[in-house]
Amino acid sequence: MKVVIIGGGPAGMLSAISAGTNKNDVTILEKMNMLGRKLLITGKGRCNITSSIPIDEFIKNVPGNGKFLYSCLNNFTNEDILNILKEEGLQTKVERGNRVFPITDKSQDVLQALLNRLKKLKVKIEVGANVKEILTEQDIVNGVKYIQGGKEKVIKADKVILATGGKSYSATGSTGDGYELAKKVGHTVTEIKPSLVPISTKGKDLEICRRMQGLSLKNVAIKIKDAKNNKIIYEDFGEMIFTHFGVSGPVILSGSAHLLRYKKEDIRQGNIKLIIDLKPALDIQKLDDRILRDFSLEKNKIFITNLGKCTQVDARPLPDKVFKEYLSLIEKEIELVNPKIIILFGNQVSSIFLDEKISVSTSRKKKYIKEINNKKYSCFPVYYPIGNGRFNIDKSIEDILWIKEVYFNEIHN
Repeated sequence: MKVVIIGGGPAGMLSAISAGTNKNDVTILEKMNMLGRKLLITGKGRCNITSSIPIDEFIKNVPGNGKFLYSCLNNFTNEDILNILKEEGLQTKVERGNRVFPITDKSQDVLQALLNRLKKLKVKIEVGANVKEILTEQDIVNGVKYIQGGKEKVIKADKVILATGGKSYSATGSTGDGYELAKKVGHTVTEIKPSLVPISTKGKDLEICRRMQGLSLKNVAIKIKDAKNNKIIYEDFGEMIFTHFGVSGPVILSGSAHLLRYKKEDIRQGNIKLIIDLKPALDIQKLDDRILRDFSLEKNKIFITNLGKCTQVDARPLPDKVFKEYLSLIEKEIELVNPKIIILFGNQVSSIFLDEKISVSTSRKKKYIKEINNKKYSCFPVYYPIGNGRFNIDKSIEDILWIKEVYFNEIHN
């Protein structure tokens, strides 16, 4: 039997392996220049292959009607995919959260193992093949029409497997072609909704995320809550990251799948809340004790203002009002740390903190006094170390070394 598979991702390759194992003549049509483009970027390039949990647990963890997948998950289990990789010489390991990775930590090795199996089964692979139509005759599929190298081609088939994936990552070839191909042969396509995707925010929440863009958190607990009905939708433990549009990372991606049943209006109106517990292993009292202990360890040392431009999204300066929002918070932090020296980066932060117009070029290597609740602190404006090539960072280092040398006794006594 001649089987044509449209799509060369993991589903397409495994379909080809299954069909080839059953002695069929198999061809994969892939529109990109190689198979498995998306597979290579999974698990941060390590490829999170599967989970080690029992199949019954898989079904329980599927949002919505997990029982719908009972037959297919039992026909091809997590053990089956691992056996294929093992037979091709690739060992695997189980990490925290029952996540299974290749022992080499390279997604390329997973792809190569699948390609090796396809080669052994003599599966034909056509890349750069952009499928335009599934051909039928009297409502029976009999071939596929595609464009390759600018030429229209037709391949005959007894069976066609549509394995194009969804519309999640266009750069890897997932552009939603499969939906249109399915429609053309009479299938109904329901509303397409995102799943396993980052979560975007808006308003003040978006501002917060942008200020913390790039900050990656480990071992945090999250809860996604339906505030309207006071119901926990999803909770998880693991890694996440703040982005310029919201939040992402493994726990966020998993949680997003549980939002499918909610209307767009509920989400857009702010009825869905994300709660992040940065220290889930500590109760409030233990967390308070830990913070006070850490402050005690750092007490009476140099304090560098975190009021600086780490809050910004790009190189454009932020308005003074953004920094001023944090002024009272940083003053409280300074009272707790009780530093001997405070270093202020840049004109803007120095001016706001000292409440006077400061130009670092004329104020460097000069001590200012800041009074907070009747206590005086020694402050030094220095060059902000980013921008103007090496000039600023060199000047910043020079200033800090000068402060440490000249005011050594003040710092260490």
